Amino acid sequence: MLTLYHSPQSRSSRIIRLLIELNVLDQVDIRIVTVVRHDGSGGADPSNPHPEGKVPLLVHDGAELWESNAIILYLTDLFADKGLGRPVGEPDRGSYLSWLAWYGNIVEPVLVFTAAGLNHPFLHATFRGAPEVAARLTAQLEKTPYLMGSAFSAADLLLVSPYTWMPQATPDVQVVRDWIERCESRPSARQVLEFDQGHMPG
Repeated sequence: MLTLYHSPQSRSSRIIRLLIELNVLDQVDIRIVTVVRHDGSGGADPSNPHPEGKVPLLVHDGAELWESNAIILYLTDLFADKGLGRPVGEPDRGSYLSWLAWYGNIVEPVLVFTAAGLNHPFLHATFRGAPEVAARLTAQLEKTPYLMGSAFSAADLLLVSPYTWMPQATPDVQVVRDWIERCESRPSARQVLEFDQGHMPG
């Protein structure tokens, strides 16, 4: 049994989008919960078992998984036949794992401290900055239309997500903008918006 704790228009929306891409949304029990929003709205939901009251949280047969990149890896391994991940044994498995880890370890921290206007040598030494993130994406997308090659993968789904939340953070680089447009032209981009709109608190 798969259960996803989800709050509309939050980081867990990308997990809904992944379930749509995997064509398994109907196999997952979606539990809508509230979370504390950046504007101060919302609040912790006592029905949400996430240790920090956040989303997403995936529960599979009683085992809890949190953090988007871990959940994405788990689901693409679980539904490996759908072709959105890279199973163990495939030559580019390491690249796939690296993109997922790079998002959580580098990209999101950089985008958050950049948006907050923070600038400190420790931050730059540890994470680098937005120009380095843009350069890494550009270097790959100048070679292939998607991060893993010629086809859309869950790595693209994860890495494109912050630029759909914060379009102002989008690098002014044409190959990156073209990649975002390709990702967002997929039906799942519209379907996840419709899902969230239909599940907003009354």
